[in-house]
Amino acid sequence: MTADLTNDKPGGPRSRKGAETRARLLAAAKEIFEENGFLDARISDIAERAGLSHGSFYHYFESKEEIFREVAQAVEEQLSAPLGSVILDPASEATPQERIRAAIRLHMESYRDQARIMGVIEQVSRYDAEVRRARHQRLSRYAQQVEESIRRMQRHGLVDPDLDPVVAQAALGAMTTRFPESWLVEGNLDCDFDHGVEQMTRVFINALGFRSPPPGSARRRATRK
Repeated sequence: MTADLTNDKPGGPRSRKGAETRARLLAAAKEIFEENGFLDARISDIAERAGLSHGSFYHYFESKEEIFREVAQAVEEQLSAPLGSVILDPASEATPQERIRAAIRLHMESYRDQARIMGVIEQVSRYDAEVRRARHQRLSRYAQQVEESIRRMQRHGLVDPDLDPVVAQAALGAMTTRFPESWLVEGNLDCDFDHGVEQMTRVFINALGFRSPPPGSARRRATRK
């Protein structure tokens, strides 16, 4: 939960020590939100967990809402990272299926590790307009990338050409957000983690209708051309 110096409040500390203190507050806030939920979390508890006075909190954040939004943003960016770092990696030589498999595993491992705070984020996003807006913007950006990736694979003859990329990305996106919440946060599924991840991956790959590539096709680079 590191923080860039430019994220300090205007006029606030911009030194290395200030950045480290701000990062401590973010880490402490995440722990308090996980333990107490958003409504019962107190600024004084966050400051105490970070080893600071109550008043010191306001050198870095204006409210509990502000620090929660930053915690939520950092966590969700972490969960979404495999899309760019694995699936859309321009240097990767892996097949689309291999990249999807690796990305889903990384996503699910991160979600499992962040399940407690994700439960709180999911709850807050239902009534906090700012958290909901930021989440919508991120999901919309990722949806466009997935949609274009599907179109590229269709152009290379790798996936079902009759799929509507808009509908497909919406359905697959819902699976990668709602399924882990139902399983890892709400406990609606009782199964081994590796088995659950493997089954989810199979559903995802099967939904795209992968086909044998035509002779001479650049199957390993199709998701990025």
